[in-house]
Amino acid sequence: MVVVSGDRDHAESLKTEVAGVLAPMGLRLSEEKTTVCHIDEGFDFLGFHIQRKQSRGKQKRYVYAYPSKKALASVTEKVRALTTGRTKNQALKVLLHRLNAVLRGWTNYFRYGVPTATFNYLRAFAWRRVVRWLRRKHPGITWKELRSRHLPGWWPTDGEVKMFNPGGVAANRYLYRGARIPSPWSQEGTGRPPDQAA
Repeated sequence: MVVVSGDRDHAESLKTEVAGVLAPMGLRLSEEKTTVCHIDEGFDFLGFHIQRKQSRGKQKRYVYAYPSKKALASVTEKVRALTTGRTKNQALKVLLHRLNAVLRGWTNYFRYGVPTATFNYLRAFAWRRVVRWLRRKHPGITWKELRSRHLPGWWPTDGEVKMFNPGGVAANRYLYRGARIPSPWSQEGTGRPPDQAA
């Protein structure tokens, strides 16, 4: 990802320059994956959708990172695959262990940014899929029996194993450090690293 302070022409010229730097190394920019866009339009990068928006109730605009639609579609497809009718012969505990690994890993990766709404959606989606799976596994059971056996507090549970709650994962925003980031480059005119400069 390359960020440019300028207009589209500046970005296009830099794109050509980057291609020239990569060529001697035997690398090239992928035309399919390389795009030039404005930060206000937003773009996808490493599973995140990054976009500058105006903060609620304020005039200032900030850059936000959300889980992308493609990333959300990927994890919901995994949840769907784990909770199909073909998997109903396994124990609920086994299903929850497999599901928890997927949900925990995905939310840990995307917790850096603004994922709260996405995590709450994933929580509701996973809950509906597991409850539907339980109804298929026990077709003659009543809701009262289903709740008492497998949904204490309306949450999928088997003994000590509970379904991981994506909505309970707290967001952890990266704080802007700006000029406070230590530099490994030498101080101007000394030719030595900052900690050795006289």
